[in-house]
Amino acid sequence: MSGPAAAGVLIYAKNLDLLAQFYAQILGMRELHRRDEIVVLQSAHLQLLIHAIPAPIAEHVHVSTPPAKRDNVALKFFATVDSMAAARALAAQLGGQVFDDEWQGPGFVACNAMDCEGNVFQLRAPADAV
Repeated sequence: MSGPAAAGVLIYAKNLDLLAQFYAQILGMRELHRRDEIVVLQSAHLQLLIHAIPAPIAEHVHVSTPPAKRDNVALKFFATVDSMAAARALAAQLGGQVFDDEWQGPGFVACNAMDCEGNVFQLRAPADAV
């Protein structure tokens, strides 16, 4: 893709490398570029910017193990995966979670998930590939 992305999501990270690895693997994204404070991930449909929380603020941010769910936010993004079962297993390996509650949309199944820092997002999979 040349030029700026048409759409994307920026996520602030306490652990830049760990969070970038989580999303790259869960969403099948490739690393487009990296600097000390940012990793840009890309797929055919989404650009994801993982940005390090500035150090003075990061000192006051605690990410527990396992992470505490942080879902009291105004925005939540969604992304589509090939298989919810595969995403569920991979998220667990990477320190996140795909929650059990699922619901149907037109042609897809959806459920909420949590990354390795506790950020909640939604995963969708084709209804015939759950």
